[in-house]
Amino acid sequence: MTNRTLFLSPRVTATGHALADTARRRSLHVETLRDWRVPDSRRGRAGASLYAGPLFADAVAGELGLGLLEAPQDWLARLPRELTGREVEFTTLAAARQLRRPAFVKPPNDKSFPARVYPDGSRLPGPDAVDDDTAVLVSDIVAFAAEFRLFLLDGEVRTGSRYATGGDLDVAPLDRDPRRAEVLDFAARLAGTGLPSAVVVDVGLLAGADSGWAVIEANAAWGSGHYACDPDAALDVVLRAARPAAEFTAAERGFLRPVPTVVRAP
Repeated sequence: MTNRTLFLSPRVTATGHALADTARRRSLHVETLRDWRVPDSRRGRAGASLYAGPLFADAVAGELGLGLLEAPQDWLARLPRELTGREVEFTTLAAARQLRRPAFVKPPNDKSFPARVYPDGSRLPGPDAVDDDTAVLVSDIVAFAAEFRLFLLDGEVRTGSRYATGGDLDVAPLDRDPRRAEVLDFAARLAGTGLPSAVVVDVGLLAGADSGWAVIEANAAWGSGHYACDPDAALDVVLRAARPAAEFTAAERGFLRPVPTVVRAP
């Protein structure tokens, strides 16, 4: 894999730096794209991979010849309640605007509007800001006593990190957390739930009387922060999740993010 190039967006995060350092130690090429256009000399380069946010990924993945794995938009809503600990509905933003109760609302796989608790649907972005048919997940409001990020490859947790306790940032490697065995046991229950081969899943321990383990959300590995995860193991997952489109099997193609076709002016 030494002929692979890991491309980064112009805004390199702490995770981007960690993955880049790890890639260089493996003798992979690393290149930061300076703007939202791929230089002609880099277009369609064999062996490309990418670490970037969804907007930038949409802008450059096509020109780099990449496929990008992500969980289906409705994956969380299709899980049984014993795995989510709450009701989760997959719907449209237009329908969510009709809510007359507080709910946690988020776009499944991008950042078209802030993911947070909204007092009711009238506080969501209007059609002048975000299209009516934008897909959203609407969840009951729950609190988590502890939250963990897991990088999964072929259903196996390759590395993990605690990232919050009681809603506050609290970062530590999973291996140093006393709940490690519980986290791994719960993650094993996600086998066969329709995840791609390379993905990030956040799980948490519910607070209060309903305490128990629950899935928080799924994230694309190619755009997820690593917190205190082992960057070497995280890079394995990123390289599988963002790779040349021709390398994906027929089964994997059902998990590819729809990448916009970029048409350049002559």
